[in-house]
Amino acid sequence: MKEIYEPKFVETLFDNMSGSYAYMNYITSFGFSERWRKRCVEELHIEDGKVVVDLMTGMGECWKHVFNKNTINSQLIAVDFSAEMIKHAENNKLKFPHSKITVLKEDVFHNSIESESADYIISGFGLKTFNAEQINALANEIDRLLKPNGTFSLIDVSVPKNNILKPFYMFYLKKVVPLLGKLFLGSPETYKMLGIYTEAFGNSKNAFQIFKRDNFEVEYINYFYGCATGIKGRKIK
Repeated sequence: MKEIYEPKFVETLFDNMSGSYAYMNYITSFGFSERWRKRCVEELHIEDGKVVVDLMTGMGECWKHVFNKNTINSQLIAVDFSAEMIKHAENNKLKFPHSKITVLKEDVFHNSIESESADYIISGFGLKTFNAEQINALANEIDRLLKPNGTFSLIDVSVPKNNILKPFYMFYLKKVVPLLGKLFLGSPETYKMLGIYTEAFGNSKNAFQIFKRDNFEVEYINYFYGCATGIKGRKIK
């Protein structure tokens, strides 16, 4: 399993999925992905004129929930290491002509963003591609980027605990989704990885434990019977 967490493996995977990822993400979550992203961003209560960093931004799917009439003067810095995802993010940027958005093709662990420059940090559906060591490194990076009293909100698809829902949900992820991947990409293997990552990830409780450190206040969040989970928190020093 170790190789599936290698950055180059993950980068190539998302490069290959980029053309159909938006549709597949929506389908695999039964349409809930947009609601979950919105709730993830809403947890931050973003104020106008602040700096938001979107880690593992993908195609910038969270941006429409960041910018509204009350946050039009906010600045967004988006980071992703997938070249193909970044291309889609740059196209998505055109939908926000009056917003200040900087898109960086950089590794989340080695980026050029200044320390203590972010008021808010978000990340949608990137946690599952990290092992425990990488999640700890992510916590360190969020600590570096956030200003004191800055807040963060992270979310990912998860394995529900409900004994009735769980087998159907996992059958869907592991069997049906690869078939849909074959329909979109001509190969089921790429989207088969979503089920593999999700099953290995389980939920955000491990991330919650890792983020429980002296300088963070952190809270665990369930979305829709545990089909998605997340953490939110604040840097207190």
